[in-house]
Amino acid sequence: MRLTRDKVNKLAHTVADALAEVDAVEFIEDRNTIRQECRKILEELFMAEAKLDASARQKIESQKRIIPEGTQEWDILYRKYYNEEVKKLGI
Repeated sequence: MRLTRDKVNKLAHTVADALAEVDAVEFIEDRNTIRQECRKILEELFMAEAKLDASARQKIESQKRIIPEGTQEWDILYRKYYNEEVKKLGI
């Protein structure tokens, strides 16, 4: 799923705010720096997820016959190939 920059920023704000409320967490940087780092990490995660998605879709497209997206067979193959790609990363 592709999120807009505004939505990623909002999510980063929410994460930084939630961390600030945890008593066991102490910021050694200002809150804006924490928010920016959260945004950077979220963007990296979303890019990695997009690569997994693209790889799973490419494997489905490389089948000998056409498998229409939205069919049960396509969904099963997508989950299978997506999970294989995740396992390759050791997650």
